[in-house]
Amino acid sequence: MRHNTKKTSYTIYMIDCKQKIKELIDNGNHTEAIRLLDEAIGQGDSSAEDDELYYLRGNLYRKEGNWQLALNNYLEAMAINPESPANEAHRMLMDILEFYNKDMYNQ
Repeated sequence: MRHNTKKTSYTIYMIDCKQKIKELIDNGNHTEAIRLLDEAIGQGDSSAEDDELYYLRGNLYRKEGNWQLALNNYLEAMAINPESPANEAHRMLMDILEFYNKDMYNQ
């Protein structure tokens, strides 16, 4: 029974944390949102619920132009949950990078 209490506390923490992160993102406070995401991911248990955290962090890194960290976070989200919206975000970012780096393939 004690294990369920711990899991319930974690679930409540994650719901509150995600709400706060989304508010920070909506208000343009990306640095603080990334800090909270880092903290929440560090406390995670790699359950399917956590794919959203990696997806959100990937989106923030993409907005900052940090393509590599964005891709890494999308891949983490996809590893946790193959149905994650990170699949589409990853595909779109790869399409953009391939378009911008087209000359690399023609050398």
